[in-house]
Amino acid sequence: MEERSDDGQRNDYMRKLEEMEEGMRLEALKQKAGVPDEKKLSKKLKKAEQVVEPIELDLLQKDIDRLYINIYTYLVHTMDEWEEAMDARPEEEKQSGPGKRAAVMQKQTADYIKPLLRQLKKRTLEPDILARVAEITHYMQNRRYRDAQDSYLQLSIGNAPWPIGVTMVGIHERSAREKIFSSQVAHVLNDETSRKWIQSVKRLMTFAQTKYPPYTLSQIS
Repeated sequence: MEERSDDGQRNDYMRKLEEMEEGMRLEALKQKAGVPDEKKLSKKLKKAEQVVEPIELDLLQKDIDRLYINIYTYLVHTMDEWEEAMDARPEEEKQSGPGKRAAVMQKQTADYIKPLLRQLKKRTLEPDILARVAEITHYMQNRRYRDAQDSYLQLSIGNAPWPIGVTMVGIHERSAREKIFSSQVAHVLNDETSRKWIQSVKRLMTFAQTKYPPYTLSQIS
């Protein structure tokens, strides 16, 4: 099962790499011909219309519709920022092996996160999963990446028991570990689509921490 999953991810990677290289060739031709990139212009206009608001956890009780909108807008905004960071790199870096791998990861993440964005738009997330996603994005906004990591672990591990020999993996305090055991979060990693969007959230956390470093060293994840 895991082998098939790994093969699928490798195939995804190679497909994205081919698409990206083709896109880079087309972009270079357009630049030479002086043709404006309509897709990028459209994205810039959409981003200008986005209003990113604070993701407050009390919205879970007070205004769940507002919470869904705020999480959706923040995730889309962060994905756009990551794409812009990729575009802003020097050409030499873009063409290098590590540069191409970084770009493929960004594009792959943009695909993987779509099911989550759809569920946020339709407001169809399970309440316990929504609560964890709200915590992760709330902590990301506040540059509390260690806390975001703890909520991410609760989301990804859920009720699953710890593998033998695994203790305190990435969890910095006892109370957070206890939360994982007592949490009623469904073990959403059981299906491939959920596994991919959860992985994409983790990648966004890593990007956000690079772009917006934590205020204190204790919050580095």
